[in-house]
Amino acid sequence: MTPPADAVPPVRHPEAPAPGELLGTHYENCFGCGAAQPHGLHLAARAGEGVSITAEFTVRPAHQGAPGLAHGGVLATALDEALGSLTWLLRTIAVTGRLETDFVRPVPVDTVLFLQAVVTAVAGRKIYARAEGRIGGPDGPLAVRANALFIEVKVDHFIDNGRAEEIQAAMADPDQIRRARAFEVNP
Repeated sequence: MTPPADAVPPVRHPEAPAPGELLGTHYENCFGCGAAQPHGLHLAARAGEGVSITAEFTVRPAHQGAPGLAHGGVLATALDEALGSLTWLLRTIAVTGRLETDFVRPVPVDTVLFLQAVVTAVAGRKIYARAEGRIGGPDGPLAVRANALFIEVKVDHFIDNGRAEEIQAAMADPDQIRRARAFEVNP
């Protein structure tokens, strides 16, 4: 997943959350970051320097595949969620177009996975990014890594493709209203 020759370095939006600021959930029922998902990842992401974020999630028994180990799909979901959080720093709306994941070592249940993600390039509507997950902290052993391509979309993408009752509930959520206003600079 190499950016094209005409790709440009990413530029952090001047109104992006400040480094260290908790990004919060983008939707309460999101499996990756939502508080309303009892078995979700409850991933907590923070803005980093430049166009980067850090995030953490604890692997719970509900996240296991093999006995006592995180399911690979859950680890890929954690990377996807961290990578998707990068769009807050660009102040754009984007969806995953491609996610390439490398599983380096098993991640035991009850382990905190520390994630770091960064945008590497932008080419038109395409956003290129990479992430890694380390066991126990930023200097812990590498467990999983990914390269991703995100595609910028308009909010209509969700309205046209989501279930109407859930879209209405999300749009009535005060936190969602605040977030939608944040994206009004990118009509």
